[in-house]
Amino acid sequence: MDKSAAKKDGKPKIGISIGDFNGIGPEVIIKVLSDNRINNICTPIVYGSGKILTKYKRLIGIEQFSYHQYNPNSYLNEKKSNVVNCWHENLEIDPGRVTEIAGQCALKSLQKSTEDLESGFIDAVVPAPINKDNIQQDEFKFPGHTEYYEEKFGGSGKSLMMMVTENLKVAMATGHVPLSKVHEMITKEHLTKKIKILLKSLQDDFGIIKPKVAVLGLNPHAGENGLLGKKEIEVIGPVVSDFKNRGNLVYGPFPADGFFGAMSYQKFDAVLAMYHDQGLIPFKSIAFDRGVNYTAGLSIVRTSPDHGTAYDIAGKNMASPTSLREAIYLACDVVRARTNKVSNSIRVDKDKKMARAK
Repeated sequence: MDKSAAKKDGKPKIGISIGDFNGIGPEVIIKVLSDNRINNICTPIVYGSGKILTKYKRLIGIEQFSYHQYNPNSYLNEKKSNVVNCWHENLEIDPGRVTEIAGQCALKSLQKSTEDLESGFIDAVVPAPINKDNIQQDEFKFPGHTEYYEEKFGGSGKSLMMMVTENLKVAMATGHVPLSKVHEMITKEHLTKKIKILLKSLQDDFGIIKPKVAVLGLNPHAGENGLLGKKEIEVIGPVVSDFKNRGNLVYGPFPADGFFGAMSYQKFDAVLAMYHDQGLIPFKSIAFDRGVNYTAGLSIVRTSPDHGTAYDIAGKNMASPTSLREAIYLACDVVRARTNKVSNSIRVDKDKKMARAK
């Protein structure tokens, strides 16, 4: 797409891929974008199908939702939501049902939004939920969005899955991997890499100058001094000490149950969990409706709602749009934070050159 279509006033252009259209993705997209105030902070661009969105808006009775159909020969509407049609067939929706065609279309919308993200036409991407099974094809063999974007924009091991809400940020040292593999993955090298990504993201993306991070243990009771496991003594503790010795505010390892039970997370800017459910279960218990999935460590900005396709309520006008709305807000915030950091860096370099010239 032509970059000349981009906005000139500094509002971020946020791409939203439709996800599995038999899940709640179209519904929450319509609910968020039917409030035109979202256009005051960004220009939304939905990748999917205008026909699918129209069918859902009639199904759930939100007639005030309208959109501008964008294509390379058109223009980007600055005052309403834009839709990029990633397929042109008039497909039927079947809310709550897993179908092959919905998976194929989810991939088409994902690929088109990725193409525009690579070209710089959009500033960030917010994918709606996919079904990790029916989207699997030759072009997509990943356990989820996080690994897909990591492959496209960073390389293996370069990203960090982080769940974000206003007062809680939980990152995962390991992501979508079987529990049986977690133990072997927790090495000094791996943990050091993930903590570095977390610290840098908290500084660059969230504007926290001196972030304070809590690191959880892997074993029950953080190993109980080696009685219940030695990862805390042999790996996690030494890595935490290394960061502290270099002046970072990194603490742990903490027993996960007591840490969240005592609400100790409130004393930290972020928490690093050792595996998926150790971090996701307490996070979703605390902030399910407001949580956002953020992929830290990449050159691009990607956020998404922290829920899945929710087939059981799809098409019933029951899905909450809060998480998607918060994901869009966070994407805008991170884009601005990175833009300001680059601008400040350029300004500092210019000042240094001028000072040397004198």
